[in-house]
Amino acid sequence: MAGNSARHRARSAVGRWFRRWPRWLRRVVAVLVAVQVVTVLAAVVYVASVDLPADPAPPQASVLYYRDGRTVLARIGTTDRTDVRLDKVPLGVRQAFLAAEDRGFYDHHGVSVRGLLRAVWSNVVDDSGQGASTITQQYVRNAYLTQERTVGRKAKEAALALKAEHRFSKDEILERYLNTIYFGRGAYGIEAAAQAFFGTSVEHLSADQGAVLAAMVKDPTRGDPAVDPRWTLNRWKWILRAMSDAGWLPAGTADTTPYPAVARESVTASTVGGPIGLITDRVEEELAAAGVSRQQVRTGGLHVTTTLDPIVQQAATDTVATALQGQPAELRSALVAIDPADGGVRAYYGGDRGRGFYDDALAARPPASTFKPIVLAAAEEHDINYRSYYNGSSPRVFADRGGAPLYNLNNLQCPICPLDTAMVHSLNTPFYALTEQIGAKAVRDLAVRLGVPEKYDEQTTMVDLKGELAPGKTRADIAIGRYPVTPADLTSVYATLANGGERVNRHFVDSVAGLYRTKVRPVRAVDRGIAADVGAVLTGVVDHDGRVPGVPAAAKTGSQQYGNTADSSDAWTAGWASGLAAVTWVGRETPGPIRTKDGKAINGEGMPYTIFRDFLAAAFAGRQPTAILPPANVGGLSKGDLETLGADIKMAVPGRVFPGPQKGDQVDRSLAKGSWAERTDRLTGVLTKLADGGPDFAVSLVDRKSGRRYAFRGDRPFESASVVKVELLAALLLRAQDTGHGLTAAEKERARKMIVASDNDAASQIYSAIGGPDALRQALDRLGLKDTEPAANFGLTTTTAEDQTRMVGRLTATDSPLTQASRDQILSLMSSVNADQAWGISAATFSGEQTAQKNGWLARSTENNRWIINSTGRVSSDKVDVALSVLSHGHGGQQEGIRAVENVAALTRSYLGW
Repeated sequence: MAGNSARHRARSAVGRWFRRWPRWLRRVVAVLVAVQVVTVLAAVVYVASVDLPADPAPPQASVLYYRDGRTVLARIGTTDRTDVRLDKVPLGVRQAFLAAEDRGFYDHHGVSVRGLLRAVWSNVVDDSGQGASTITQQYVRNAYLTQERTVGRKAKEAALALKAEHRFSKDEILERYLNTIYFGRGAYGIEAAAQAFFGTSVEHLSADQGAVLAAMVKDPTRGDPAVDPRWTLNRWKWILRAMSDAGWLPAGTADTTPYPAVARESVTASTVGGPIGLITDRVEEELAAAGVSRQQVRTGGLHVTTTLDPIVQQAATDTVATALQGQPAELRSALVAIDPADGGVRAYYGGDRGRGFYDDALAARPPASTFKPIVLAAAEEHDINYRSYYNGSSPRVFADRGGAPLYNLNNLQCPICPLDTAMVHSLNTPFYALTEQIGAKAVRDLAVRLGVPEKYDEQTTMVDLKGELAPGKTRADIAIGRYPVTPADLTSVYATLANGGERVNRHFVDSVAGLYRTKVRPVRAVDRGIAADVGAVLTGVVDHDGRVPGVPAAAKTGSQQYGNTADSSDAWTAGWASGLAAVTWVGRETPGPIRTKDGKAINGEGMPYTIFRDFLAAAFAGRQPTAILPPANVGGLSKGDLETLGADIKMAVPGRVFPGPQKGDQVDRSLAKGSWAERTDRLTGVLTKLADGGPDFAVSLVDRKSGRRYAFRGDRPFESASVVKVELLAALLLRAQDTGHGLTAAEKERARKMIVASDNDAASQIYSAIGGPDALRQALDRLGLKDTEPAANFGLTTTTAEDQTRMVGRLTATDSPLTQASRDQILSLMSSVNADQAWGISAATFSGEQTAQKNGWLARSTENNRWIINSTGRVSSDKVDVALSVLSHGHGGQQEGIRAVENVAALTRSYLGW
């Protein structure tokens, strides 16, 4: 009785305390309590109303159809699955999954309330699709539900999870989960995954191998170590740390356990081969981004209608195969074709190796002159008509190129050049000048509007990278296509222009029966008249390079120069006909010179244009495409930058295009007569007269093909200036070899700056890093350079022309103290010097030959500012392999000295005829 009285007094006290609250506050609390009660009751009723279905049906492959909805494109998802009992899964492997996905699995009742509320909030507020699911929730979602990211699906998932917890034990749920989860590589369930990734059964997996598989649950494609090894490694370490935190592994295991060896590709997974394989990869990615999971695609028996056209796809596959047949094995190609009106991909070729392989259509490459139409469109947005005149002479020096002169292809000249003429002949200098006038940012902004993404992964597109002239900024180099884009994205750009300036996002999927349909939303990117003008100008390119039989077309070719050679590393054609925009690319997986089986350089107007032309002809066979839109003549005519022309050429004929000086023009091959002794005698006589009447110089030549040598005052010492930077890099690499470590990222960047841009600050840092003069002397001894004497200031080091050719010899000899990798690294940098560093011995080269060189200059105040001018390096081709060095001093000016050195180099080849 006393107890009841006490409870009554307590309730009375609470009541009095509650009544002292303001009336509004009491009402708010009452409403909240009522809402909570109603919510709980509603949740109970909802859970009771949801029935747990019978065990799910076996997985079924999905069928991908061409756009007609009837013709089968591919079947994907025929899964490899073998169920195993939980007691066959080692404890450590089970714990890896618990650590990765649900550490409280054995403590909750199937649903994480906090995770559920967070997921609901994320979906309602920011539509992020956040999960935070327990293992039980993941199991019921994979077994019974779709992957749509909605509040309704999340609520049903939670209800089914509670029902599953009531029907099955925790171990049964974990067993079902491990047998139904998708791991990638066609592996459905942990036994199939163990075989696909480790080539063993699940019972033989170690805990650290289990952690690799657990890492893949979050993203079965990116989680594959063969796809993104860094991502997988980071998540694997996180899982091991989580296992240590849970007491399942010793502390520090993540830092001491070696990463398990994983098979590069699955031998058990059913795959799709050939060009169609990459299309299925792209379809899966697109569906995953739309909320249809990869597991659902692989196991759900979906009916997927793609945007691919069977005739157009066959045309793409056939034309690429024909073009590459019998060509060098390293040649690769990509072709993407899009319907401009709806953004649907009608044909796609990224390679022929099948699913999961490297996709050349998604690899970013320098697009070269195919970016010039974007510059023209941006100019018309600034009221500059396509017939405006610009200075198309070559070479020209522009402010944002660090002094490097810019050349037109084949050094073509067009002093008073209409922009449409400059486009047809693919002249660089007018479009570079135009871009400087309107601003490189305007061109980049338009490229993004037309279809180039803002970023590739985490890297901003179309800007200088760290270590380049303007990191994070866009220079006018965008006009000549120096910044990489993918063939697929370039196709989107041209499709937007073909569609009258309206952009429709590129896509592969039209619909998934009963589940998803792509929505087409055109966005105005550029004025319709501007797009028409660009198309009209590009029809002139087609007229110039060869018309497509029966198909009115607009196109632009482009070739990315490889180093300072006559070769290209990437060759393109981009354009459109009515209803189809297409881009073709030819190159290599890693940059290098691209040549046909006959040894001829491949440029944009060659193989890529042939593929483009033949593809359009086949794609439109039996159809009559409409004509390209006529020009709208947007903008006013202007004289551009003609004020930059010299007085002697201001009267040039407008629009006249003619060849300028070519490589090898200074060499007179007719002088190479008689025996080697007779030729060397004549050359020595000429050089002696030249030296007697002017600055002092020395020459050394070693012909590796014939074994012949020549030297004129080759043992006379000269100050090295910047040519000694080759020896500095060699010394740095020798040190790296001795320690067994490669160069650090910072050292690689300094080396690139030192050689490619002749950066003195970088050279000083490297000189200090190797240990200064004494360390350089030791490296020179190893290299066999006995005439080179290091100085405290690297540029004051003395050397001889013969020592310089010896240094080049160490870069090509198999018995060199430098490894093959070190030799290749030095020669690659010497072959890639900036254009303002490419003078000197290059005057003794012809088209088709490559120069790997290092030049140097220095004005000596102690000699009345007389100039030291040096040039050294290697000239090579299939028929030529020469080390050549010219050292000199006493010149009255820099350009005067450069001309003198180039004359000596050209005379050497003229008389010796190597």
